[in-house]
Amino acid sequence: MKKKICAAVLAAMMAVSAAGCGNSASDAGSGETGESAALEITSVEDLADLKIGVQIGTTGDTQATEAVNDASQVSPFNKGADAIQALKNGKVDCVVIDSLPAEKFVEANDDLKIIDGIFDTEEYAICMKKGNTELKEEFNTALAELKEEGVLDEIQSNYIGDEIGEHPYESPADADRSKGTLTMATNAEFEPWEYKEGDEIVGIDADIAQAICDKLGYELKIEDMAFEAILTSVSTGKADFGAAGMTVTPEREKSVEFTDTYAEATQVVIVKK
Repeated sequence: MKKKICAAVLAAMMAVSAAGCGNSASDAGSGETGESAALEITSVEDLADLKIGVQIGTTGDTQATEAVNDASQVSPFNKGADAIQALKNGKVDCVVIDSLPAEKFVEANDDLKIIDGIFDTEEYAICMKKGNTELKEEFNTALAELKEEGVLDEIQSNYIGDEIGEHPYESPADADRSKGTLTMATNAEFEPWEYKEGDEIVGIDADIAQAICDKLGYELKIEDMAFEAILTSVSTGKADFGAAGMTVTPEREKSVEFTDTYAEATQVVIVKK
């Protein structure tokens, strides 16, 4: 009799244990599904409840702020790299940033991935002080010539795609510098558009600016600053123009002039894998 009772108790205990294990597995699976669902981003609306890291003053900053329910969900950083570090440390759920810098960050961090197709295509242009139509027309003429000559395509292919490093831009040996110096305001934290190699600022925008100055007869000086300071620097005349992977927006057009566009880009979302 005792053996039968013990057997019954043991069977009951095993059933409870099995049920408990089953619930734990289910809960774990449910937890994983819940986490994945929270970051299954297929539209802007899916960003509404997330904590988002951005580079302050960028289009990503603007679009993330418009997407969330509360502006306090957006964490601005001076550098895109700092936003990426916050994502890796679990301080934000995702990062919204331009596609090409995003690719560079993901190449360097195999625990991250890009979600694209969320935002509309944007256009990049060079900005200058409001009313400075003479310089704007000069730049537009130079941009048109560089595009027709294939120089713009070569500059971009030197930093993007399968021919990286094969088309470095070099100023003509007899380039005219008689018109003086133009100062370019940029934020050298935006590879491949502008970034630092040692003490030198390089990248697509830096090369395009140099090619423009070579055509127009200017010396080029590049000043690195926070992205949100570029428009102020240009509008107050501290810099002659700004080039920093800058999207043309109606809000920005209120304070600066924009040249013709020279590239297209889009914002993407970076999440943990």
